[in-house]
Amino acid sequence: GSPLAMSYTGRFLGAAEDIGRLGFGFEGEGNRFLFDYGLEPDKPPLYPLEAPPVDRVFLTHSHLDHCGMLPWLAARYDASIHCTPPSADVATILHRDSLKIARSEGFPEPYGDKDIDATMGLYDLMDFQYPKPLGKFTARLHTAGHIPGAAQIELKSDSMTTIFTGDLFTRQQRLVFPAKQTKCDVLFMESTYAGREHPDRADVEKEFVDFAKDVRQRGGILLVAAFAVGRAQELAMVLQGHGLNVWLDGMSRAVAKVYAQHPKYLNDPSRYMRALGEIKDVRNHRGRSVALEEADVIISTGGMMDGGPILFYLDHVRNDPKCALAITGYQAPGTNGRRLLEEGVVDFDIRDAGKVVHKIHCEVRSFDFSAHAGHKDLIAFAKGTGAEEVVLFHGDKRELMVDDLSDFAEVRLPVRGEHFQFGK
Repeated sequence: GSPLAMSYTGRFLGAAEDIGRLGFGFEGEGNRFLFDYGLEPDKPPLYPLEAPPVDRVFLTHSHLDHCGMLPWLAARYDASIHCTPPSADVATILHRDSLKIARSEGFPEPYGDKDIDATMGLYDLMDFQYPKPLGKFTARLHTAGHIPGAAQIELKSDSMTTIFTGDLFTRQQRLVFPAKQTKCDVLFMESTYAGREHPDRADVEKEFVDFAKDVRQRGGILLVAAFAVGRAQELAMVLQGHGLNVWLDGMSRAVAKVYAQHPKYLNDPSRYMRALGEIKDVRNHRGRSVALEEADVIISTGGMMDGGPILFYLDHVRNDPKCALAITGYQAPGTNGRRLLEEGVVDFDIRDAGKVVHKIHCEVRSFDFSAHAGHKDLIAFAKGTGAEEVVLFHGDKRELMVDDLSDFAEVRLPVRGEHFQFGK
């Protein structure tokens, strides 16, 4: 841009040098934007720094660490929230669930039911590629891979083009198309898997399906601990067409229905509907007993085993070596899932920590179904955008990317709370 071009100010309210509770404030051309505002579902939950007044919010996607604090904002500022239709619908499910968990576990409530209702009235829905003029900016959403409806946000002004990726996956999944590359001057890019690569997805899928068949063959049930938003539905598609009796329990059922209502955000809608058609829903407590009688595979939340129906099922099969548990996502330190992987035990009464700890005797295996791009894919993505400036966030090992990125761009590693200038 010209020497008179505006410079822009950014400030991360969370998830800069760490992962979880993302919030990014952007000021320039007389606008105050906020990208994502999430919470980390720890015990008690962790929150981002308090957001200053903002004019507009962009939501990249609805995982709690990106959307969890929108009702807090809605209670304070009358800022419209721009996102895709599935993101808005899923966010509402997550907000209600967060409040329910806060109440049941006795944590302070970050917002109330009225604030969730107010949030629903603030959504200004956008489809991919649709240009939206906002003062001196034009905003566009581009697919980010990751989960259905997940978007990268492009802001274009006369002086520059900025892209904020949200969470990114650049390879094909069953559920969604890969992230799209768009040319920009400044790229804000997540760095969750800096320094690490994922195994080939086709290999992981085959191993997972083979494992499910092996467990059935020996007369056991395979329990699958899965995140409710994206992961459970992806696994339902992976298992589709293999003649397995699959049941689905927990919040993933509600999310699965939302995705069915927004077919254009899916990679293969008819195949998705077939997968849902093959699956049996667990609707109540009695359904759980039936599932334990009849199922070959039960996909259930929570993904990190800190609650949800998965604990009910595991309690039933933990002493049966014919049965097995598949862990299909990242297990954060301090979670039940991490404890199981490291010590072979699970605490079945999370609310009264440490009271009901049992050794798990069924087989336990981990599968890497991550929907975050690995190191090489992130570098290739950044290079393909032609960005001259790359700002890394959402990563605790992001410095491992600096050497590779420095070949073609200036790299920035802001920390939480720091005001920084970007854009020349």
